[in-house]
Amino acid sequence: MLDDKTSEVGDKPKPRHSGHRERLRERAAKGGLGALPDYELLELLLFRSVPYKDTKPLAKDLLARFGGLEGIGAASHEAVEDQVARSLGYVAGKATRAVALDLQLIFDVTRRIAREPTAKRPVISSWTALLAYVRVALQHEPREQFRVLYLDKKNQLILDEVQNRGTVDHAPVYPREVVRRALELSASALILVHNHPSGDPTPSRADVEMTKQVVQAGRALNVEVHDHLVVGRDGVASLKQLGLM
Repeated sequence: MLDDKTSEVGDKPKPRHSGHRERLRERAAKGGLGALPDYELLELLLFRSVPYKDTKPLAKDLLARFGGLEGIGAASHEAVEDQVARSLGYVAGKATRAVALDLQLIFDVTRRIAREPTAKRPVISSWTALLAYVRVALQHEPREQFRVLYLDKKNQLILDEVQNRGTVDHAPVYPREVVRRALELSASALILVHNHPSGDPTPSRADVEMTKQVVQAGRALNVEVHDHLVVGRDGVASLKQLGLM
């Protein structure tokens, strides 16, 4: 009787897709994570959150809906949870929230890692690090967002501050407030950054005019404006490199 009970309690049912999971883990271990396509990386992430269902359809659905891994990371919790519920056939609730939170946790850690090198060394001396930083922060934002990177005399990052959030095509900016904040932080220079949710980083006339106003306000108070970067899915445009400031 003890043996029977032990067998009943100890023999937990294996997930139907455990064979696939074991093979995928083995391929990842042998060939490296870099060899896996995005949907399989996402599958691996989802294994712990979704132990008893095939995660491949969910992984592919998430990538299709949000346009890629960065898009998933930038999506709202509600949007990710909605897709989890749809793909798994669940009613939104505790289980779907847990899966969405696990995904957001991974992507938030990734964003913080990307920011660390920029925060620890002069921003201007590493153009590549700066571009990576602003793209991770803004490339897939669904609404226009205006940020300012405030720098000290050594071009070390003091603060990356969101000055304003707006609609899909506009975020109000107040040049005097931008410069006033620089004085509060004892910043000697700054970089303006905002995104175009349309995906096209080409600066608009309004972008150019606003930049000139900030430059003028900064010049009066000895605060230098190094650049204005416009971020889109198609790349990053520098107003300084384009000769627009």
